[in-house]
Amino acid sequence: MLSAFGKAFKTPDLRRKIFFTMSIMALFRFGSVVPTPGVSYVNVQECLKTANTGGLFGLINLFSGGALLHLSVFALGIMPYITSSIIIQLLTVVIPRFEALKKEGQSGTTKLTQYTRYLTIGLAVLQSTGLIAVARIQGRIFPSCSLPIIPDTSWERIVTMIFVMTAGTAVIMWLGELITDRGVGNGMSILIFTSVAASFPGQLWSIKLQKGLFAFIFVLLVGVLVVAAVVFVEQAQRRIPVQYAKRQVGRQQYGGTSTYIPIKVNQSGVIPVIFASSLLYIPSLIVNFSGSQAGWAVWISRNFVRGDHPIYVAAYALLIIFFTYFYVAITFNPEEVSDNMKQYGGFIPGIRAGKPTADYLQYVLSRITAPGSLYLALVAIIPILALIIFQASQNFPFGGTAILIVVGVGLDTAKQIESQLQQRSYEGFLK
Repeated sequence: MLSAFGKAFKTPDLRRKIFFTMSIMALFRFGSVVPTPGVSYVNVQECLKTANTGGLFGLINLFSGGALLHLSVFALGIMPYITSSIIIQLLTVVIPRFEALKKEGQSGTTKLTQYTRYLTIGLAVLQSTGLIAVARIQGRIFPSCSLPIIPDTSWERIVTMIFVMTAGTAVIMWLGELITDRGVGNGMSILIFTSVAASFPGQLWSIKLQKGLFAFIFVLLVGVLVVAAVVFVEQAQRRIPVQYAKRQVGRQQYGGTSTYIPIKVNQSGVIPVIFASSLLYIPSLIVNFSGSQAGWAVWISRNFVRGDHPIYVAAYALLIIFFTYFYVAITFNPEEVSDNMKQYGGFIPGIRAGKPTADYLQYVLSRITAPGSLYLALVAIIPILALIIFQASQNFPFGGTAILIVVGVGLDTAKQIESQLQQRSYEGFLK
């Protein structure tokens, strides 16, 4: 990987792409610290000293690189785009029109991307409105701080803040597309990587200050082991061999080749962890907004607010396993893969084409998803174990959503750069 980056810097056009990507990342981080007009920057900094960054706010704050709790111009971060992308992806299974667009190729994908942009702006308006409505009430976004975050709560100021945060989300989308078109690719993923990685140094240094050098070294060692394990599992895949029969079309002969279908152990990525985290925060969110003191509210406050409670941990792990199977089921269709193979004369050695192939693919997929779901659940509860052992923040730097994103995006970016290097160093068959 290091050699690939070294060769990339020696290639002029790739070097320009890398520097362009790094400049966009720097601009993105700059926007994450610029406060939204109307926000009291001094009061926000005071409240952050005693803030608890757990729950759904902590998850969104992670994706925004700390911009959410700073109420900056890029406070919403990339989260509206992620949510809209997931919604559009789920709707392709439900709405026939979206499914037809998905099968149209590049033109259909462009149309779905346009729908994703519109939905992103709509979600940005809703999320910015909700965030400002919570922030304007003292003690809501920072329960342990009673300082006013938004001193001026006039409707003109509120509308201006909503407009600025929504525009910030649109700018983030544009920056991501610039990286995809003129940078090294995977623009949105790289912006997510930038947001998550930006919080690592501060979290590590806070462990050093609070728990001492021994805990700091221990966390670094655990981090290296976790990263190595995540890299190993993220690259692990089951390769199902596929043979294509020879076909004669006129004077041309097609087929006669062999390939494989790669099925990753972690086929669903980080999506199940996001779904489970968001769903688990809904009960405590209802209790907070209702202010109820009934028996059900007390039970939720006792069992679902503390991240280290056994019931919370068990529910979190079970939800991750469930959403892993659910997401894999809607993104990988064995019957569609089997029909495509049959259409082009492909078959799995020893398996008949048609329904037997679809059944075999479903069997392999269910078997390989089981360890993948357990792996996701284990990685996700590492921050909870750190909370129990070190009383560290729930956004522990080497676990859960953060490490999955950093490792996954890092590996994909390295593969992108390597593939571009191979295209430029290919000498051709004439030499």
